[in-house]
Parts: sequence; structure tokens; C-alpha cells
Amino acid sequence: MSCSSRLLALPVMAFSLLAQAPTGIDLGAIDRAASPCNDFYQYACGTWMKNNPIPADQSTWGRFAELIERNRETLRNVLEKAANDKAERSAPEQKIGDEYASCMSTKDLDAKGISPIQPSLDRIAKLSDKNALAAEVARENAEGMRPLFRLGSGQDAKDATKTIAQLAQGGLTLPDRDYYLKTDAKSVEIRAKYVAHIQKMFELAGHEPTRAAAEAQSVMALETALAKVSADRVTLRDPQKRYNPTTVTALAAMAPVFDWKTFLNEEGVTVDSLNVSVPDFVRGLNGVIAGTALPDIKTYLAWHVMKTSAPLLTTGIAKENFDFSERTLLGVQEQPPRWKTCVQLVDRQLGEALGQKYVEQAFGKAGKERTLQMVAEIEAQMAKDIQSLTWMSEATKKQSLAKLASVANKIGFPETWRDYSALNVVRGDLVGNSERASGFELRRELNKIGKPVDKAEWSMTPPTVNAYYSPAMNNINFPAGILQPPFYFRDGDEAANYGAIGAVVGHELTHGFDDSGRQYDGEGNLRDWWTADDAKSFKERADCLVNEYGGFVASGDVKLNGRLTLGENGADNGGVRLAYMALMDSLAKHTLSNMGDYTPEQRFFLAYGQVWCQNIRDQAARQRALTDPHSLGRYRVNGVLQNMPEFQKAFGCQAGQPMVSANSCRIW
Repeated sequence: MSCSSRLLALPVMAFSLLAQAPTGIDLGAIDRAASPCNDFYQYACGTWMKNNPIPADQSTWGRFAELIERNRETLRNVLEKAANDKAERSAPEQKIGDEYASCMSTKDLDAKGISPIQPSLDRIAKLSDKNALAAEVARENAEGMRPLFRLGSGQDAKDATKTIAQLAQGGLTLPDRDYYLKTDAKSVEIRAKYVAHIQKMFELAGHEPTRAAAEAQSVMALETALAKVSADRVTLRDPQKRYNPTTVTALAAMAPVFDWKTFLNEEGVTVDSLNVSVPDFVRGLNGVIAGTALPDIKTYLAWHVMKTSAPLLTTGIAKENFDFSERTLLGVQEQPPRWKTCVQLVDRQLGEALGQKYVEQAFGKAGKERTLQMVAEIEAQMAKDIQSLTWMSEATKKQSLAKLASVANKIGFPETWRDYSALNVVRGDLVGNSERASGFELRRELNKIGKPVDKAEWSMTPPTVNAYYSPAMNNINFPAGILQPPFYFRDGDEAANYGAIGAVVGHELTHGFDDSGRQYDGEGNLRDWWTADDAKSFKERADCLVNEYGGFVASGDVKLNGRLTLGENGADNGGVRLAYMALMDSLAKHTLSNMGDYTPEQRFFLAYGQVWCQNIRDQAARQRALTDPHSLGRYRVNGVLQNMPEFQKAFGCQAGQPMVSANSCRIW
């Protein structure tokens, strides 16, 4: 449950492979009718967007995600081979193969109906009073349902060497608390469709319509009550507000209606204190439980069993789940092929067992070595940048440089692979496997409590096309999945590589000094090491980005939330600048020729822009604007480059043109 900053938030989606020149620049993607100084995103991506409409089974179609599809195909081949139980298989191959085969056996799932979750539903139905609630919530928590709140482990923010228990808000089904609270027409429409969806799901479980309709209303009422006491996403970005060490005795006083001692005992957690990330939520939870009748709480618990298990049950239930979660919320028109759902499931539940096979097939030594070299180059540029800042005092510069020197770099995959030997995977028992996998993962997390932090651990699987910075670990992490085209071309144009993977490296490094990351020191401890004047200067520069991005339109009348996206926008702006500085340093040592019409500097910006080419449905854009700390692709490009004189010089842009900001923002 530790907080980390990632390059992007990826939806569940698949992408066809797209042709790309070995240089890393797709000349065919460029819209030459557009002006790079009026709308660089349109210039870099316009023809690609025109020629690549969103497939029916996708909410977003992004050019960078050709790599996701290639990785997914690689994983499919691994899993189909491992699923052959007639062949000789290693223990990890048996687990990933049998889980994949269980997921693919839709006829078997249809024949079973809801019987795989019936024991859980029967158990909930037998609850006789609220005193039994704690034990049931603990069981559901262990099975992956996470009703009411979330329990896990994480680093102690004030002593990063220790692992402590963490309690976080939760219990909602819709993507964010604002979906329950906003009064605009679209939000009202979505809530009505959500209630209809809950009713339909209960009907598919065998409940007659009148009963199912009443159950849907009770679920909606309880979740709305939880939403009202939940903190918003901007608040949750503040690590100081999330750090609230609390004794178990004080926790019990916050919400006496819930038996916390029984809950923790059931989870096997023996502690005197834990971090309660949102105390007001816990206090509000007490009122929700006290004010809700037991039958309605039981209905809510049953709903979370059904909702979590829906993709693992009959084709009818899985389709109804898709129709709301993907069609209504994201605008997706068709379900993806089953094999893609099953690949994702195995990657989520047995990620390092599957990832080990992926690394053997798809990750080369050269990519890791070049990434490490580029990381070193960009870290050197950040040191220069810090030293050159006119708004930062020498005292804070010294601390910043010390933190930078402490950043650890993890490339490709874990040093030690996770041991899944204690996890029992049974062919043909998909729901049981999922519940056991959730229990295995929760037990692994909770067993860390009271033990030293393992800084070698990864929170992404090796095939993941993403990267992240962990402020508590003070490390940057680049899974093998992203260290391939179109981010990195082994024999490609270095200018393009700096613009693509170089910007990713710079992005993650800058997260260590964004509005959240800057609050942690080089050891990963949450402490204020800034002078008051420097903190004020940082905030002034950050507010410039908040205002700039807050003016960008996501869909219709919905704009980006500049405060929610501040960390990612700051990382984008700083990351591209650092990567460009590294390119300039490289060009000072050896010359890169022009390629066709483009200089090395122009190719750098084109490579960066084309990584983020995307088409996105209005529903998905709206959801991203409300819930995602990342800006949409268009603004990850134009929002950054309109702030960069280096870009404007490269393309000859003049004052007054849209890509030359009249109020340029810069932190790093």
C-alpha cells in the first residue's frame, strides 16, 4: 500500500502492431498539413490518429501500446505451452498453465453457474448480527473483495527502514467517490445505470426482479454513504495527510461499532498500532455501519463477492459486468477475446512466475545496459540542473544533490523471483484459484509487518509497459516490458531514443522532486528538508502548472484537474528537459546527422510526441479526467512543449503562436 508515481495509468486494452521506422520516428504518422508551432501533437500524430480509429473492443487506442500487444502475444504463447498438462512442466509452469486453462474453459464456467461463490454467499446470509461483521470482512478481504476499507502493509513514512500495518479507505465500486456525489446530468445517468446493473447481476444470481431491485438500491445507498466520508484524490496525494500513526485502542475508539480486534486477529496481524491513512473515513465508517440495517450490509457484502468474481463466472455474468464496467463507463463496444482476459489474470495473480518466462524470451542484456547508461547520463544532467537553479538556496541544493545521489536504479526484473510454492493452483477451479491467490498475496503483504523493508522488491511485473518511482524506497524502476520499441531501439537513432526512453527515465527521476516526492529525503523518510523560502518558490512554480493544465479540456465540459495531475505534469516537464539536456551533452561529444527533413533536436521532440499518440473515447476521457493523475496524451505533449524554449527553437516557433506559452511554466 505504499505510494509510488508511475509513468502512466494503463487501462485494460489491446493494440495491433503498427509499423515503425527503425529510427524510432514514424514519418507516416506526421500530419504535414498541420503546423508544429500551432499544435505539435496534431503535427506529430495527426495522420496516425486519422488512420487508426479505436477498435470496438477498446476504450483507448494508443500508438505506444503496440508494445503492450507484442508483450501480450508473447505471454499468450508462454501460457498456451504451459497449459499443456500432457507435457513435462516445471512447478511454476504448472501453476501459470493450469490457471490459464481454467480461465479459458468457458463451457465449464457456464456449467458451474454461481456455485463457485455460493459458499461465500451462504456464509454472508447466515450472519446473525453486526458483531459477526468483522470476521466476515476479514475473510472477504483475504479473498480479494476488499469491502468497506483496505488493510495492507507499507513503509513507515517517518522511518523508512520499517514495515508497518496500513489501513486505507475503500469499499466503493464506481471509479471514484465523485461518481456518487456529483450532480451533473452525466453523473446522474451513470448512477442510474449502475443501480440497473446491480439489479441485473442479482437477477443473474437467481434473485427475482423485485428483490433484486431492492438489493440494488440498498447497495447504492451504502456505497453513497461511504463516498460521503471518503477523502478526494487530491487530498490522498498529500503524504503528510496520509500519515496518521494510530494505536489499535484509538482505532477502536474511532469506530467502536466494528470489532477491530477480531478483524486483525482473523488477518493474523498482531500490532499495537498502525497507520490510518484517512482517520475521518474511519470515523465516518462507524456512522455508516451503525446507521445501516444488517440485511442491507449483508446485501452489500454479497454484492462485492459477485462483482469481484464476475469475470470468473458464467459468460452471461461476465458480459453484464463488461457492459457496465467497460461499455457504460468507458465506451467500449465489444468484449475482447477471452485469451486476453486470461493473460491479464495470470499476470496479475502469478506475475513473477509468468514474468520469469517472459524475461527469458523477450529481454536482452543490451537493453538493460543502455538503460543504465542513460539513467546515469540523465542523473548527471539533473545534478547540473539543480546546481544551476536561481530560485533554490544552497542549503536545499545540497540536500537535493544528496537525495539524487541516493537514488537506486532497478532495471528489467527482480534479483530474486517470488516463490509461489505455497500457492495451490487447481485446474478447473478458477474462483478458488483467484481466492487463494488473493489470500497468498495478502498474507505475503501482512507478513512483512515488523520486518525490515526489502528494497529489492518490485511492485510491477516484468512484462509491464510502464515505469515508476517510489518515494519511500527512493528508487526508479523500469520493467523489461518497456525497454523495447517504440521506447527504445537498440540500433536506432540516438536522438529518438533520448526523446522516448530518455524522457521516461527523466520523468521517473523528476518524481523524486515533484510536489509529493520532494517531501521525502534520500533515505525515504517523510521530513521537511526544504527552507521555507525554497518551499514557497517551489509552490509558486507548481501553481503555474496547476493553472496551465487545469485549463485543458478532457471531454465536453470536463477539464483536467490541475491539482490532481500536478505530480505527473511536473515529471513530464522535468523529464523531457533532462532528456534533452542529455542529448545536447551527447551531441557536444559526437555529431548526429540530419535524417531527411529533421535535425536531431527535431527528432527528439517527434519521438517524445509520438509515444503519446492516442485516440480515446469521450467516456474514457471523462473518467481519466476525474480519476487519473496523468494528463491525456495530447496534453502530455503540448502541455510540456509549449513551456520549452528548446522546442520552439528547434521548430522555429515565434511568440504569439499556440506552442509558445505566454506564461511559460518551469520547476526543474
